[in-house]
Amino acid sequence: MLQISKSPCMRSLTSVEDSYELCRKITAQYAKTFYLGTLLMPEEKRRAIWAIYAWCRRTDELVDGKEAAGTTPETLDRWEQQLESVFRGDPVDDTDVALVDTLSSFPLDIQPFRDMVAGQRMDLYRSRYETFEELYLYCYRVAGTVGLMSTAVMGVDCSRNTAPWNQACEPYLPIEEAIALGIANQLTNILRDVGEDARRGRIYLPQAELALFNYTEQDLMNGVVDERWREFMKFQIQRARKFFTQAEKGVRWLIPDARWPVWSALMLYAQILDAIERNQYDVFTQRAYVSTSRKLVSLPVAYLRSQVL
Repeated sequence: MLQISKSPCMRSLTSVEDSYELCRKITAQYAKTFYLGTLLMPEEKRRAIWAIYAWCRRTDELVDGKEAAGTTPETLDRWEQQLESVFRGDPVDDTDVALVDTLSSFPLDIQPFRDMVAGQRMDLYRSRYETFEELYLYCYRVAGTVGLMSTAVMGVDCSRNTAPWNQACEPYLPIEEAIALGIANQLTNILRDVGEDARRGRIYLPQAELALFNYTEQDLMNGVVDERWREFMKFQIQRARKFFTQAEKGVRWLIPDARWPVWSALMLYAQILDAIERNQYDVFTQRAYVSTSRKLVSLPVAYLRSQVL
């Protein structure tokens, strides 16, 4: 079991319970749809997910937050050093306390966390992506990694291998499906936030694919919504949905108490794509979101899928 160090610095930090509450508040504030899914998890798991999300959010804030203008490669070096301290059991600040406690209960690997920091490094020096392959790497680093982190908390159901002919087999690990869910979520974020990102000088859409639809960067900066843009967005939404479909195939391999929350989070996030369509692909002047009533209607459907699929 990973133990928290008892250094003088650590004694000045908040308690484990208060740290988890801080992480919960961060998750509830910045990831409302995701947070709803976590409420369906057993307590230990949802607290762990809050701790992970809080770390991911703080990592993202380094390059997208209010103080991002002052972030340098050295800033990210120091952040990675703090991450290594956390994995040694030595929290540096209040939210680290919950993550250190989570590491004592769940088999989290440091590499996805390092990969996420690498994704933030990409944001420091580039604001355009020529091909989808380049964008995919970015999406993996900033979101596919979250799928890997979360799977370690959710747990894999080994009972599927109890048949005599399966007992010598290793349990199936839905790694690709977990990454696919992260990719799907990030592509959804990108499509929802096109206008917001453009105002910050960033375009997370493959330049080569924009060109295929004869849609220019200037068109995008001007918020042009015409047939070219609608056809481009239809293509992008179809791709995101393919990743959601791939992710769905992995849910059955999770421990039963994780299936309903994962199905819920998956379905609720995918509905953002539906909202973009309802808005006629205008992501420049309208923000796509899922209403509370739609979310509530989805939960029993997600529960049924968790039982039979």
